[in-house]
Amino acid sequence: PPLTFTFILLLVFLAAAQSFRFPPPSVRIVHSGQACNVEEERHSERVYTIREGETLELVCLVTGHPRPQVRWTKTAGAGSERQGDSGAHNDTLKIESIDRHQGGRYYCKADNGMGTPAIRSIRVDVYFLDEPLITVHQSVGDAKELFYFERTVFLRCVAASNPPVHYTWRRGRQVLSQGADAGVDIYEPFFTQGETKILKLKNLRPQDYANYTCVASVRNVCHIADKIAHFGLSNRTAPPSVKLLLDDPLVVNPGETATLVCAASGGDPPPALRWLRPGGEALPKRSVSEGGALTIPAVTVDDGGAYTCLADNNVGNAARKSANVLVRGLRKARFWITPDPYHNDDHIQIGREVKISCQVEATPPEELQFNWLKNGRPLRSSERMVITHSDAEMSPGVTNLDIIDLKFTDFGTYTCVASLRDGGAPEISIDVNISSTTVPPELTVPRGRSHIIAQEGEAVELQCLVSGKPKPVILWSRVEDGPDGARTESYDGVLRLANVTREMGGTYRCQTSQYNGFNVKPRQALVQLLVQFPPAVEPTFSEVRQALGRAFSLTCRLLRAHPARLLRYEWKLGSRLLTVGQFDERRDETHYQVRALNREGYGEYTCDISNEAGAGRCTFLVTGKAFPPEFYYDTPGALWQNRPRTYGFTLQWTQMEPAGVDRILAYRLGIRQVGQGRLWEQQIPMEANIHKGQLLTHNLTELVMPESYLVRLTPITRYGEGDATERVITYRAPVNPHLREFQCAFEDEALCLFSQDKSDDFDWTRHSAASRDTKYTPNTGPSADRRGSKQGYYVYIETSRPRLEGDKARLLSPSFNTGSKSGAAYCLAFYYHMYGKHIGALSVFLRQKGTSEVAVWSLSGNQGDRWRRAAINIHPTADFQVALEGVRGAGIEGDIALDDVTIQEGQCKDPPSNNLISLAPPRQPGNWLLHVSLSLTLIGRQR
Repeated sequence: PPLTFTFILLLVFLAAAQSFRFPPPSVRIVHSGQACNVEEERHSERVYTIREGETLELVCLVTGHPRPQVRWTKTAGAGSERQGDSGAHNDTLKIESIDRHQGGRYYCKADNGMGTPAIRSIRVDVYFLDEPLITVHQSVGDAKELFYFERTVFLRCVAASNPPVHYTWRRGRQVLSQGADAGVDIYEPFFTQGETKILKLKNLRPQDYANYTCVASVRNVCHIADKIAHFGLSNRTAPPSVKLLLDDPLVVNPGETATLVCAASGGDPPPALRWLRPGGEALPKRSVSEGGALTIPAVTVDDGGAYTCLADNNVGNAARKSANVLVRGLRKARFWITPDPYHNDDHIQIGREVKISCQVEATPPEELQFNWLKNGRPLRSSERMVITHSDAEMSPGVTNLDIIDLKFTDFGTYTCVASLRDGGAPEISIDVNISSTTVPPELTVPRGRSHIIAQEGEAVELQCLVSGKPKPVILWSRVEDGPDGARTESYDGVLRLANVTREMGGTYRCQTSQYNGFNVKPRQALVQLLVQFPPAVEPTFSEVRQALGRAFSLTCRLLRAHPARLLRYEWKLGSRLLTVGQFDERRDETHYQVRALNREGYGEYTCDISNEAGAGRCTFLVTGKAFPPEFYYDTPGALWQNRPRTYGFTLQWTQMEPAGVDRILAYRLGIRQVGQGRLWEQQIPMEANIHKGQLLTHNLTELVMPESYLVRLTPITRYGEGDATERVITYRAPVNPHLREFQCAFEDEALCLFSQDKSDDFDWTRHSAASRDTKYTPNTGPSADRRGSKQGYYVYIETSRPRLEGDKARLLSPSFNTGSKSGAAYCLAFYYHMYGKHIGALSVFLRQKGTSEVAVWSLSGNQGDRWRRAAINIHPTADFQVALEGVRGAGIEGDIALDDVTIQEGQCKDPPSNNLISLAPPRQPGNWLLHVSLSLTLIGRQR
């Protein structure tokens, strides 16, 4: 029926579409440089060991199409994170002079938007060994020496290391071990980390006074040599003590040189001395520390504070002595007036009491002294003019002048003068006027200035009017910032804000400061600041690619604006107005619909959403340009030989979103040698529609060896040229028939230009033991490449399901041109590994131009768990290839592996006579004769 036929066609179409899917990304991590060790930790992860100070270099090799983007990250998002270039074939993570803190798990992520991103990780262990340190501690029983005549000493050896360190103790030349000496214990306490080893000397004996050596070793891991520490224990060994050779505190004037000296007053061996500041604070940059002397030239106020002299000789606990440095100075002077506290009135009146207070911070506080002047003349304390001073040790220095029963003659200027008794800093004087016009402060906001409206980016002044004499300092703060928010001082009551932003809007408080005025309840007022800003919209820019005749819609979305009412929108194409309108309260976006795109509809569309403060703009570039093509890099054998001095390349690509624009009519191909300026161009016509994921090819010929070429590919539609893509074709010498030797160890992904035969049942797999799945089939296949390296690669046939008995995998060599040496002898040699009870067969075929292939060697059955070498003499008379065929046996334990394939001119050298086999192939059309001889050599597995 027609419906059934349609359904079948649909299934065929879906199957074809599946075949066009882009391959998802795959990734593996390889290392460059010399690693200490690389081993398998678990499935899909490896452990890379490196010595501290060496260079770490990891390469993330990716496949997939489009070319995946590569990104390296480290556990917890630390330092080494970088975005790879999508045009690079691999991305390298390089850390020069790696340190211990840079160890950890590194992840390589490859993502091309097709399926799930591929992620691999590798754990980097940084190995190091620091110099060991011996410290000596005595038992608590030493304090009871009068009652217990026992003196126990502990020698502790500590060295930071990775891997854990192993310690060995020696007394003189004698190696100490547990149980060998009744007076010695060697143990690891539970309360220490790592392998800290303690040597316990019980009830010291004369022979215990000796030279002790601690050897710290990580057993030559990463070639890290052992490190040694020494300590001489004698009957004079004692913990350190220290004394200060300076006055405490040390008082200096600004600009002078301060010198702090300490000396060791005991301890054996003699302790080392150094100066510290509390809390890990650094010493002044100008200071010079030498032994127990610390010199600070040109002292500043910031240099004041505590300094600690530390004495340490690794015996007992370090000794400490601290001293204070005081830099003379006066700062933070302020005053306030207190009206009569006995009357409920803040004004100054005749007959009442008035107190003038003056506060100054001084260093040192005990040297602070005050003097009072009235109208410039010294003022002494009396019954009506009472001068008092607070205790300098209890609170910052404050002096008070109480004027009792204020009279008209008391009006005038009072001056508080602060100084240090021994000089060293200039005096500070504060003038306070007391008169009939001295009144407490009042604070108001000018009419019409309590609500300020400003636009973002403008300069704004917030103002509070303050009256009173003396005029107090005004403090401005924003209510929304809370009590801990920033405060700004203003002497004229104006807060000036330059370039206001939307975040600066809110309620601002102005208030009188506590000091520099009356000692009365602070006055305050509020000012509201409203900041208008133009609408924020998205997208600010978007590229829209469309084919002619199609319908599409553009959307501009409002994110925020102030004011958010009476918003207008305006759509334009270039300078041509398309439509205008106004937002209502329920809308936050506007659309523009194009029903059928014509050529005049291409261009830049803009949508302006505006309010009183300005406009936000969405921009859409509508174009018919084709998306860029995406080069396909993962085809093996894309490079091939054309003629002796030229080569060819199969250029392959897919088209990004081919259905997104008009049909691609052709591609413009440009090519030039790298380093030259001229670009040769030609057109590659496209006769039919291109499907998404369809692999397109074009052969480049006559490329000069060994030059590299820049290739540019530009799609062309009715609209015109699309976005171009470039890549560089790098010449890699293919199998050259005129060379005397061809070698392949399968170490690179290109397989030395070997290719999988499309007529077989399954493929050979390139593999290394280091990356082997932990679930691999046991009792079959090699555990290393033929050289014994777990990192080395080889090829093998995987015989697990779904493989069946008799399935064949065939690997084809590149074509070799015998040229003028037709009929010459060549030696084909390779290593094979045929281990497992289900081994099938391994065969070698010779395929010559114009003839069918012929078997030249074959072997079947279990050959043992070792690599063996086969050497075959061949005499081709025409261009030839070699086919390596593996056949699956009766079960899954039948993996066959190959490694180190070579072809050399001349006979195989020194073939064992008892293993020589001669095969005479039948006559083939063309009257040619093939002679083959075979030699087998057993190679033991290298561990």
